[in-house]
Amino acid sequence: MKYYLIVGEASGDLHASHLMAALKVEDPQAEFRFFGGDLMAAVGGTMVKHYKELAYMGFIPVLLHLRTIFANMKRCKEDIVAWQPDVVILVDYPGFNLNIAKFLHARTQIPVYYYISPKIWAWKEYRIKNIKRDVDELFSILPFEVEFFEGKHHYPIHYVGNPTVDEVTAFRAEHPETYEDFIRENGLESKPIIALLAGSRKQEIKDNLPDMLRAASAFPEYQLILAGAPGISPDYYQEYTGSAKVKILFGQTYRLLQQAEAALVTSGTATLEAALFRVPQAVCYHTPIGKVISFLRRHILTVKYISLVNLIADREVVKELVADTMTVEQARAELERILYNKDYRQQMLDGYEYMASRLGDAGAPKHAAQEMVRLLKK
Repeated sequence: MKYYLIVGEASGDLHASHLMAALKVEDPQAEFRFFGGDLMAAVGGTMVKHYKELAYMGFIPVLLHLRTIFANMKRCKEDIVAWQPDVVILVDYPGFNLNIAKFLHARTQIPVYYYISPKIWAWKEYRIKNIKRDVDELFSILPFEVEFFEGKHHYPIHYVGNPTVDEVTAFRAEHPETYEDFIRENGLESKPIIALLAGSRKQEIKDNLPDMLRAASAFPEYQLILAGAPGISPDYYQEYTGSAKVKILFGQTYRLLQQAEAALVTSGTATLEAALFRVPQAVCYHTPIGKVISFLRRHILTVKYISLVNLIADREVVKELVADTMTVEQARAELERILYNKDYRQQMLDGYEYMASRLGDAGAPKHAAQEMVRLLKK
């Protein structure tokens, strides 16, 4: 069968690549064509457009690139129609992907599957109407989404487990690396590590990295290691690292988390990854209009938390420093608690165990692939 996949960022590339590999096991004749990234290309198939040409976040960047965004949408729609896949699989990235789903529902008979469902439980819940109308099958990777979609909105979904659990479990099994090996191979100091994960988009890095560095630099007995994001150049990071004593490692995020004592993490999949590696963390998400965002969070957002760790656990496991509460002083104070308060640190690690128990067993790409192939063969 022919599968057309669409992702818009690095995490989508990772999850989609594992799904593609699982689909090849279930369907040895599988053909792939996609808007994606290097990891998907490594599995096989034809890449029409790299996600780096799609990833715009925030009102102003989107506004400035509207012509490019619309051109990419047009190209994607035309390419799908020309190739005539058996199914289109959308992976997260709802602003772009729901537009594609609307087009496909109105103009074609091609089924639309959504893997990693849009997070409308946090923002833009009205999109449920579009999902019910335009998406044939929805595959969830977060357990609390079942009640939201099925209980609240009477829309059936497939909960298949979380792919990040698979990815971290597989990495830890295949890389029993020591701290000594890690620092030797990367030319690091013999100091414990504070990991900095400042996001995968330029705007996130610009907004968060300077304050994260100022906060973490208050602990000279630790070395600061920044996880470089795919598609972000060292020169771009240099604009915001300045004279700070920090080393950037690209393509080694999991190796870094495996050895880190603590982390400052921008909200997103990275918060879940840090938790699965059992790294105590503070979630940091600064924005230039912090007071406005804090107001919206209190009065418009329908969830209590923004980090996946807290959302899955349904309680505060990690401290969220968001919008106007994300200051250098607060980040420094939270990092100090994580590093030196043994009871506080252990409480967070216990919270990670509880969160992991709520995620259930591994096997998300495998379960999703099996279900997709079964549905297509009906």
